[in-house]
Amino acid sequence: MPVARIKAGSPVSRRGAEGVRRIEHELRDRNERFSAAVENMSHGLCMFDADERMIICNGNYLRIFCLDADVVQPGIKFFDILQHSVDIGVALHSAEDLYAIRKPYIDQARPSIYEETLSDGRIVNISHRPLAPGGWVSIYEDITEQRRAEQELKEQHRRFDAALANMSQGLLMYGADGKLIVRNERFLDLYGVSRADFPLGMGHRDLLERMVELGIYTGIDVDSEVSKTEACLQAGETRSTHRHLADGRTLLIARRPMSGGGWVATFEDVSERRRVEERMTHLAHHDTLTNLPNRSMFRERLDQTLSEAKGTPLAIFSLDLDRFKAVNDTWGHPAGDWLLKCVAERLQRCLRNETDVVARFGGDEFAIIQFNPKGAGDAEKLAKRIIDIIAKPFRDKSRDMHVGISLGIALYPDDGKDADTLLKNADMALYRGKSEGRNVYRFFEPGMDAMVRERRALETDLEAALPRREFALDFQPIMNIASGDIVGTEALMRWHSPSRGLVAPDGFIAIAEETGLIVPLGEWALRKACTVAAGWPNGLRIAVNVSAVQIKSSSFARSVISALAFSGVQANRLELEITETVLMDESDTVLKTLRQLRDLGIRIALDDFGTGYSSLGYLRRFPVDKIKIDRSFIRDIDNRDTAAIVRTIIGLGQELGITVTAEGVETDAQLDRLRRYGCVEAQGYLIGVPSKAADISRLLKTSAVLSQSG
Repeated sequence: MPVARIKAGSPVSRRGAEGVRRIEHELRDRNERFSAAVENMSHGLCMFDADERMIICNGNYLRIFCLDADVVQPGIKFFDILQHSVDIGVALHSAEDLYAIRKPYIDQARPSIYEETLSDGRIVNISHRPLAPGGWVSIYEDITEQRRAEQELKEQHRRFDAALANMSQGLLMYGADGKLIVRNERFLDLYGVSRADFPLGMGHRDLLERMVELGIYTGIDVDSEVSKTEACLQAGETRSTHRHLADGRTLLIARRPMSGGGWVATFEDVSERRRVEERMTHLAHHDTLTNLPNRSMFRERLDQTLSEAKGTPLAIFSLDLDRFKAVNDTWGHPAGDWLLKCVAERLQRCLRNETDVVARFGGDEFAIIQFNPKGAGDAEKLAKRIIDIIAKPFRDKSRDMHVGISLGIALYPDDGKDADTLLKNADMALYRGKSEGRNVYRFFEPGMDAMVRERRALETDLEAALPRREFALDFQPIMNIASGDIVGTEALMRWHSPSRGLVAPDGFIAIAEETGLIVPLGEWALRKACTVAAGWPNGLRIAVNVSAVQIKSSSFARSVISALAFSGVQANRLELEITETVLMDESDTVLKTLRQLRDLGIRIALDDFGTGYSSLGYLRRFPVDKIKIDRSFIRDIDNRDTAAIVRTIIGLGQELGITVTAEGVETDAQLDRLRRYGCVEAQGYLIGVPSKAADISRLLKTSAVLSQSG
């Protein structure tokens, strides 16, 4: 069948050409739009045909793999692109290995996703999509930052989990809806509960009610706790409370709001910390040895009481032990500490009720607040009760310790309106009592301040007196009654003060003992007396008074031996006069010292015999060579009962082979009576007044001449 030919330029020909141009234009527009879309993709794109040749790729694809655009052109084989990436050092593996990895995805002809790590560490996500006519299209995304962020998030989760697992505190976290979203193991351990007891999703109220139900919390108001916590969290504030558990432990619970809503609660076992804090608080206000309130707590209580007193009477006692230093020197500080604890217990038993306060200020100083005494009479009764109970022996390890106590008392409001004044006045009253004797109490009186100042001035002068050589010794002769011969002298200390004149021993010996000055002063007196006696006839004894403080010092025996060696006086010429206070504590140290000295030939005399606590008992327990009858018995020897006592003492001395010396003999009648009773020696103004060493030397010469002429 012949085909009709259309002439060029005909209308039909023109319409066909226009259609082709229109289609070409549309294709061109579509290609441009496609290219623009591909090029503006945020990911890389590359399309391959069935022969694995590249059809098209975008700039992001080239940039991701750092490919050369002149090399990677349409028509290039997929393998060649891989080889190019190897050549430029982007690929981490060889082209063959990369192709072997990709080939299964190409052959599967189905969508797939895999990742490739480049040599610089970047990670590329590859999304593979097959095309219907054959070939495929791949989308490439650099997910390096995403993976890093994911890894960081994982690491944060790991650290968070590790922190939760290793926290010393329990932790609960509630979301914005008030439900529990985090709970660590430490929380469960602290409360001894399981996960099932406190599951995630429960609310704060549910948790508290569960705690009560399990018997962990007791006496807790759940409604109040919930409302207080909510109020603090809404205000953006942290709420911390101490929760006491039924098992005795204490937990510190802190609740903190979170910025994004919800809140965190931490739980810390502070039981030991609380115990330490309570202990430190206790130690700050109590004496560690006796557990009594200390000076600080006593002062706080007194200040508080005075601020609230409004005229209610108070009695403030200042107390100080007598002879406590002797206990320390004799048996050591452990025994002294034991004694102080016993004294504290006795003082507490003396108080009328729990409101009265006894405190230890330090050393052997105590203080008492007596509340609402009915006048001075009540305070006096307490003072007497204390003196009586402290005077009783303290028995420890089969040994008796004897101490006394002196008290000063100030009354509120008469003796002061504030704590400083009351304490100062109580101290002054105590000072007055100790200066007048031991085991006494004194109420504060106006004018005591001057006495205290005088006492302190006396201590200052006394301390300076020895280096200034203000002390001297007088000597009083001792006579054998039967022969009338002078057989010895007693050294008597005198203080010639430039400002005070002649001070008698009664005016400074007690103070020297209290301050400890008696030790160096006594050593001086021993050496001086022995030096003087060295110039007298060989048979004449020298008697030196020795205080309790001296003999209980560790250097006493050494100082005695040194004085004898320095002077050259024989030991049997030295006589040490001690009082019963030295022996009252039945000290092994005292016994040992006395026996050591007696073994050297030194004689021991018991002075003021008959005036102490148990004089006869001391004669049995201690090595004594002489007893001296106190002058008070000789002064009253005309009294029938007194005379009987003197005769008994003299007879006792004869039975025990102990020399008896009568002190204070002032009349011939007294001497005659002593002679009839068989007393061995006499001392007193009738025999001779205390005199200088030179006067005694002349007396001895005169006695020797008379003896020869007689």
